[in-house]
Amino acid sequence: MSKIRVLSGMRPTGPLHLGHLHGVLKNWLELQEKYDCFYFIADWHALTTEYENPENISEFSKELFLEWLSVGLSPQKSTLFIQSAIKEHAELHLLFSMFVPVPWLERNPSYKEMLQNIQNKDLNTYGFLGYPVLQAADILIYKAQKVPVGIDQVPHLELTREIARRFNYLYKVNYFPEPEPILSEVSKIPGIDGRKMSKSYRNAIFLNDPPEVVREKVMNYVTDTQRIKKSDPGDPENRCVAFNLIKLYYSDEEIKEIIRDCKNAVLGCVECKKRLAERIIFELEKIWDKRLEVEKEDWKEMLYKGIETAREIAHQTVEEVNIIIFRKKII
Repeated sequence: MSKIRVLSGMRPTGPLHLGHLHGVLKNWLELQEKYDCFYFIADWHALTTEYENPENISEFSKELFLEWLSVGLSPQKSTLFIQSAIKEHAELHLLFSMFVPVPWLERNPSYKEMLQNIQNKDLNTYGFLGYPVLQAADILIYKAQKVPVGIDQVPHLELTREIARRFNYLYKVNYFPEPEPILSEVSKIPGIDGRKMSKSYRNAIFLNDPPEVVREKVMNYVTDTQRIKKSDPGDPENRCVAFNLIKLYYSDEEIKEIIRDCKNAVLGCVECKKRLAERIIFELEKIWDKRLEVEKEDWKEMLYKGIETAREIAHQTVEEVNIIIFRKKII
């Protein structure tokens, strides 16, 4: 590989929102300019929580791919594909599962947290317990050296590193690399109510929301609850949820001006949020315009090419892994 290889994926469980845009996709856009990037639609991973209602996953996968293209991910710069189209992911997952100790999976903090917090679904399945093993297969099958992750995903990546080490140790080879994390510089994007932006919390601004919906949602954002009247001085840096979006859509000089005017009771919360909504809409319009172009292009052919590129590499890896384990070709 002439460039360092980067891999990441996204589950097709619904439309993308500003949290995805600023927390993930803008990072991916920068990475595709510097690295050999593989980005995949993790539809098998979506089944770990949506196995009872899988009928929307195909449509969400299509929408996810179109939205990726709309924000600027390029099939010419990155390999874009769907996980389930590469059956070798499942084979490598199976091979890994033979030697991964169950306690490694049970100690995963995200596993424990989701079992406690998601009460409306039965997550006591092997697929949910073992999805970090599938995640390891997703990464290692392409011998990715770096993986962009949020801080909450670092334990999963560490498990991938442990699986790579265990494989290399058991079979006395130096075959799989131990991928390093690339932590996103953007913190979690808060939703309308101050919690992490999520479709599950119904507090998200989606990339496909029309302008009037964006305006309505921004106006519902929590601001300084201690600022009862416009004439009261505010504290946007410490008490305003909407300020987290302001920092994303304004320049440093503009932010300083907003802070000053808020603290001096010159700028009211209503006016501030009206301006913010228009700034967000202005940025989203670029994505909406690109989406119209994308839908006219042969996006299916773009996806097929990405699948073929990924399949060739994945097939070679699985062939080599089988030879390493069994010490020869069986067939």
